[in-house]
Amino acid sequence: MKFRGKEKIVWSLNNYLGLANHPEIREVDAKAAQEFGMGYPMGARMMSGNSNYHEQLERELSEFEKKEDTVLVNFGYQGIMSAIDSLCGRHDIIVYDAESHACIIDGLRLHPGHRYVYKHNDVADCEKQLKRATERIKENGNNGGILVITEGVFGMGGDQGKLKEIVALKKDYEFRLLVDDAHGFGTMGETGAGTGEAQGVQDEIDLYFSTFAKSMASIGAFISGDKGIINYLRYNMRSQIFAKSLPMPLVLGNLKRLEMLRNRPELKAKLWENVGKIQQGLRDRGFDIGHTDSPVTPIYLKGDIPEATAMCLDLRENYNIFCSIVVYPVIPKGQIIYRIIPTATHTDQDIEETLNAFSETKKKLDAKAYQVAEIPMV
Repeated sequence: MKFRGKEKIVWSLNNYLGLANHPEIREVDAKAAQEFGMGYPMGARMMSGNSNYHEQLERELSEFEKKEDTVLVNFGYQGIMSAIDSLCGRHDIIVYDAESHACIIDGLRLHPGHRYVYKHNDVADCEKQLKRATERIKENGNNGGILVITEGVFGMGGDQGKLKEIVALKKDYEFRLLVDDAHGFGTMGETGAGTGEAQGVQDEIDLYFSTFAKSMASIGAFISGDKGIINYLRYNMRSQIFAKSLPMPLVLGNLKRLEMLRNRPELKAKLWENVGKIQQGLRDRGFDIGHTDSPVTPIYLKGDIPEATAMCLDLRENYNIFCSIVVYPVIPKGQIIYRIIPTATHTDQDIEETLNAFSETKKKLDAKAYQVAEIPMV
């Protein structure tokens, strides 16, 4: 990108497959905007906002995800909140991973019933919470059900959710599983159908949720599952039935993006090639990137907020590397996380420059060079 007139290598992108500026994508986006504008369709889906193209996108997503039906939602954050609100009543219990995304947490805040959190990716603790939930439902005369919520790929640490192990608990406990696979859709699995495909348990996921905002570099989201559940959501998600339908240029653009996701395996292959190069390069240079087994690449460092800010500024202004930092209160004081998102469009030169820049700035961080009032600009 250009920042204040200078070219920067960007690692804070929701553009895994490089579709954002792909010429074929931009052509479809432009033609759709020219034909329909951003206004159509003029209404909510269940009123006057439906179209053949909306239904086509839902059918193609269902086929791709190997689910009976799919419902489009306008935004990922809003969509999963509304889905949780619609699915669970006051007698239902939600069991969820401690590191669930903020959109899930906000959805839980809407839930009038009980909810039990389990330690991140701790299957034994998940089972413990399932036991608690099962006992409470029995005490309530078996009135209510259990919904387990986890992520396919956790967006901060990059580790996959324990989907296979959670699914195995179905033999002993009765629950439905909702997976938020925002970072797995398009990037994980043989065909890119997501983390469920990668772990061989897609059939056991009751509700598969993802957004178009990551691998497809667009706007909107979807929920796939059994026809009865999806039809229920279609007519009960308040954020959708009382909101304008997804605009036509986005629907047509997402149809094209899905087509490329399915038919251009070289895009995912290039993404993973770049993932391997930058993750291995960081490890070889002694960086701690945690337990990521996805394209999400965290870099864990020690330092306070002023040091983190100064290092980030140094990377941007003197090394032309732009990436986001995470500090307190999102994580404990004294810690810094850089989250790097490789894409299919990064080059070997981008990767090498970035690795060298991090090596040099890490030395400065360790030498306390960032405990200064001002960073000199080259």
